[in-house]
Amino acid sequence: MNPSSSNASNSAQNCSSAIANDPVHDLPPYLLEKGWRKFWSKREKRPYFFNKLTNESLWEMPPPNAVGNCDPIRDPLGIQSPLPSSPHTPEPITSNHQPQWPLRVVEKRPSQDECGSALPAKKLVFSGPCGPWDLEISTNVGIWERPGILMQHIHPDIEIVRTSYLTKLRNQYYELCHSRENIEAPKDSFIRWLMERKVVDKGLDPLLPSNCFPEVSRSMYNEIMNDIPVRLTRPKFCAEARKQLAKYAEAAKKMIESRNASPESRKIVKWSVEEAFQFIRGTLNATFDDYEERLIHLRSQCQPQLVEAAKKSVEGICSKIYHLSCEYAKKVREQEVELMKKENIQEIHGPLRIQNPKKVYCSPIHLAHNCPKLPLVHFIVDKEIVLIRYKDEILRIRSLYLQKLEHLYRWNCLEDKKLEYFMCRVWCLLKRYHAFISLSSADAFSTQLSLPASVFECLHKNFDVTFECFASPLNCYFRQYCSAFPDTDAYFGSRGSILNFFPISGSFQAFPPYSEDLFEATIDHFERVLSNSEDALSFILFLQEYKEHSPRAPLKLESSRFKRKQLTIEALDYDLRSGYQHVCDPNQVLLKSPVSLMIIFLQNDAGFLRWGPTPQRIDALLESFKPVKEIMKDREITLLSPPPTPQSLPPSGGGNSSQTSETTS
Repeated sequence: MNPSSSNASNSAQNCSSAIANDPVHDLPPYLLEKGWRKFWSKREKRPYFFNKLTNESLWEMPPPNAVGNCDPIRDPLGIQSPLPSSPHTPEPITSNHQPQWPLRVVEKRPSQDECGSALPAKKLVFSGPCGPWDLEISTNVGIWERPGILMQHIHPDIEIVRTSYLTKLRNQYYELCHSRENIEAPKDSFIRWLMERKVVDKGLDPLLPSNCFPEVSRSMYNEIMNDIPVRLTRPKFCAEARKQLAKYAEAAKKMIESRNASPESRKIVKWSVEEAFQFIRGTLNATFDDYEERLIHLRSQCQPQLVEAAKKSVEGICSKIYHLSCEYAKKVREQEVELMKKENIQEIHGPLRIQNPKKVYCSPIHLAHNCPKLPLVHFIVDKEIVLIRYKDEILRIRSLYLQKLEHLYRWNCLEDKKLEYFMCRVWCLLKRYHAFISLSSADAFSTQLSLPASVFECLHKNFDVTFECFASPLNCYFRQYCSAFPDTDAYFGSRGSILNFFPISGSFQAFPPYSEDLFEATIDHFERVLSNSEDALSFILFLQEYKEHSPRAPLKLESSRFKRKQLTIEALDYDLRSGYQHVCDPNQVLLKSPVSLMIIFLQNDAGFLRWGPTPQRIDALLESFKPVKEIMKDREITLLSPPPTPQSLPPSGGGNSSQTSETTS
């Protein structure tokens, strides 16, 4: 044998064995030819795959056609970089609550590079189970074709300015209540003021009221007056009732002495307070009812005098808050005009009209103005929580709800198929709702409460409901709904405000947040729509203890000719979904409601024939309100119970046949 050939064969064997033992080249030949290599991650303690030709990286074995088609979702460390390094690469987000294990950092980039070459659409699919909604249900709501609305597209810089002014306005309201009336601002009163103002507001700002009449809000005035001279709560024990009586008497005496009241009012309050203190000192064995009756009597004597003394001051608070809101809305408008000039966007003036409108199925509203170029927004995904950052502001959302927003966006925002502006619009959406409901306060979640998914399933199955009149992208069940903020919600399926929505057919669910003026405006709007349509139209209203808080609403409902049925579910007998469901712990989403719930059916004749509240449908609706645990328990009992034996079945005969015919009739 030739020594040279022997040495060559030995070197080839050694080289092949070295390659076989080398983890970098431990791949099939077709992957090696395409540039793939295998490496070991010391941090993750597992191998990963890197393509030296395209800079792609994967945790899993690349498929045969992997070059240029790799999904960045399968690259949790963010080591994949299909584009050259960019100066916009996101910096790591530092937070005290940031986990120590690796997170996936994703950056929103334009769909084209500097040379103009098109890139594949971004894939923003977040893994997770199906949530408490059904976005596959299409609409059955018919409307007349309508034009776009004259609202500006959202921009994160403008949204930061707007929400900062709203926060400042809320703090000024709290300070005025404390400094002028020596009380804490009534719970949720500022949010209800915003909702009440938006019923009559004709201004351009979607959040800050700027063109309302009258200037003094009736809801804010009444809520402040109810807490003067001191906020009263419902006592549970005799000692609490006695303490509350003394507290009100002391506050009434102190207030009447410090205000410019008439001598007659001072005498009435003084005598009534002295009488109350004598009762407290003289009757040590008084019952709970005695203290309650004495407090009611004291309020009936003192409250008219105190209201008259504080009237100008409270009206001054309401007027000042409104004028501050007008000033802030003007400043936000100046920022929007400056941005439009910078982006060379011409403003559209005058109303938009459609020649010869047709009957169509409802679709998301269209913003008539052009959209400015939106900046980059970064986000970090960590299993259940997603942190979204713009500049120095970080907003949180559960990944399941971000997945929901992505589906809504794909369904309703067809002009952004590559999802270039998706994360930026999600950030603006969260910023708006966090500022509106005051996420830092635990008292403001009630405005975003929603019904359980089991109730929506029943409404759709039995009453063909496909539309929500009061919802948001965060708490909606269907993909078509009306909401408070069209500019932020239109991309995610909103049809605008329900008061500006005029359907001609369809089945609707309405669960408005508590606002007396909003209740009245909604009922008037529903009656107007029902009167103007001959097609099948149905509204199912869910109102919480409206008789106590809204004395005018029951009169409108009881006298309505479209009212078909009314039900009541007692307090603590049903659950509601929290207004913070998109950020709170999953175990805290369902809450027991401490107030009763009224269910009212408003239907025209065609709607009553098609979706009338029959006994079977009503029974199914009441059954859907059972707590989730009870429903699951009932299902388990049904599944585990043995089938009926022939001996346990009712005997056949004429008697049973007649009973069945009576029930059917």
